[in-house]
Parts: sequence; C-alpha cells; structure tokens
Amino acid sequence: MKYLIVGSGGTGATIGAYLAKASKDVTFIARGNHLDAIKEKGLRIIRPDDEFTIYPAKVATLESYDEKPDVIFVCVKGYSLDSVIPQLKRIADENTVIIPILNIFGTGAMMQKHFDNTLVTDGCIYVAAQIKEPGCIQMNGNILRVIFGVRDRSEYRECLKDIENDLIESGIEGILSDNISRDALLKFSYVSPQGACGLYYNVPAGEIQKPGEIRECFAGLIREIDALANAMDIHFEEDIVKRNLAILDGLSKDATTSLQRDIMAGRDSEIDGLIFEVVRLAEKYGVDAPLYSKIAKYLS
Repeated sequence: MKYLIVGSGGTGATIGAYLAKASKDVTFIARGNHLDAIKEKGLRIIRPDDEFTIYPAKVATLESYDEKPDVIFVCVKGYSLDSVIPQLKRIADENTVIIPILNIFGTGAMMQKHFDNTLVTDGCIYVAAQIKEPGCIQMNGNILRVIFGVRDRSEYRECLKDIENDLIESGIEGILSDNISRDALLKFSYVSPQGACGLYYNVPAGEIQKPGEIRECFAGLIREIDALANAMDIHFEEDIVKRNLAILDGLSKDATTSLQRDIMAGRDSEIDGLIFEVVRLAEKYGVDAPLYSKIAKYLS
C-alpha cells in the first residue's frame, strides 16, 4: 500500500520512518527547513540505543503531492486541521483510509463530516519523540504504539487488517482496536490532565511526580475524565488514575507536554481541544468537573 504522512513532526515522522525502513511505500509531507533537510540528507531517527536514516526519503509539500495514497496518517496539531482538510479532499478517494493521530478526542468523527466517500477512522499513538533539528527526530523512549479503528463496525474494511500488519512488520506495535472510542479516550485521559496540570502550575513532570497538591490535581483531573467517560457510556477496563500516574512517573523529571511548550513559546496550541472541550463536554453530559472548570477559567 501507498502511505502518506501528513505532518512529519515527532509523531508522523516516526511512524513513516519505521514504515519506510521496512520498505513500505511512504511519502512524508513537510515544509520549510525540515522539508529541505529531508530532501538533502534524508530523515534521521535517533533512538535511545541507536539511530537510523531514511535516505533517500520521499518528501513533498501537501500542495505539490499528486499521487493517490491508500492510507493517510494525519499527524498535524488540531489547530492545523482546517488548513489541511481541503488538500486531503483533493487527494483522497473512496479507496483511501484516513487515520488521524491527534491528541484531541473525537477528531475522526469531526473529520468524517468533510468526506462523503472516504473512510476516516479514529486513532492515537504512544510515543515520546520530537524534532531535534530539521530532518532529525529524537525519540526519548522505546515505546511506539499506534491504535486505530472504526467507530461503527459497519464501516470495517479488510484493508484495516493489512494496515495493522504493515505496522507490526515495521516494528510498530500496531493495534486495530475493537473499541476505538474507549482507546482514544484512554489516551486523552492522560495527555489532557498532564497538559492542564502542567500548564496551570507551570511545572514539568518532576513536580507532578512529587506527593502533594499538584499530583492530587493531576489525579483529580483524570477522575473527571473518568466520570465524563461513564456519562458517555464509555467504560475503561482498568483504574485509569493508577495507570496514568504510572506513566507519568516513568517520565524524565524535566519532561513537559507539547501544549505547555507551545503556550510558553507564544505559538498556536491545542488548548481548546485538550482543555476547553472537556468543560463543554462536561456541561453537555451533566458531569461535574470543578478542576477542569477552574483551570479553564484561569487559562481563558
């Protein structure tokens, strides 16, 4: 199958590089200095214990891409979706599968409204990676898990299993989920509270790892997501507070979220989808979310 990676930052570049390393047909969408560096030197992936380079790497701007991909991984920030959807509509057809890999819950359902015949799944990823310099991605851990699936079983296609197999063959823990709403919200139940807590207190992971007020806030935000999930008839199969605390405790003490980094740098951010949307959903489903409401009010 022909893969297109829209957004070659830490998430997209890592997925695409692993696929390309396994000889899959992959084109990266990039821009600016990142695009130029990949064209000239290839895409370099630095892992904790080794590194590899995809050279030559197929790379283009989204506007100049003129092929018909079978699979499109959309790995841009939420605030960039409006600008890429028109190009995706130009590229995709009824045989294309679009897999959004974003932090914001509900992205697939939102995107599907823009496509009549193209299937848009939901998806999420577990990876710690970011652009170190143009053309180079730094992975800060060995976890690389991509979960995707259809929201309605009637939309299932056999090619989804082929995508899962391609991911696995490429060294990615690919999982075709039988309940993607649950699995995507499970991921959201970690990234949203960490981003909200870290931003509110202006602290890295190390301060949330310590017993006390900040850690209790992080745990409380997770509980509010859990209550919201129950109201949405989405039920987790584990204690998500315990799970997410364990994930947080495994981070380096100076780790921060992309939301924090974007806000502090004065860039566009996903604050609306990661924090304010939780407040809107809580109001919609009649769920009490005092911590999210307090933080949203402060950040607004």
